[in-house]
Amino acid sequence: MLGDESKDILKAYGVWGKKKLYGREYEGIFRNTYVIDENGIVEQFYKKVSVKTHAQDILAVL
Repeated sequence: MLGDESKDILKAYGVWGKKKLYGREYEGIFRNTYVIDENGIVEQFYKKVSVKTHAQDILAVL
């Protein structure tokens, strides 16, 4: 878990941007997951994850 009040890291990973809900545009966080190894290398990337199954999906990879 990471706190990023300035949104610098969110923007660097491309997970902060314009979203739409019920015709309304707003800025928010995209629901993506990065699995990063101990050397800082991105091992896996999941875009638009399913809330219901994502925890099991990640555990299977780890």
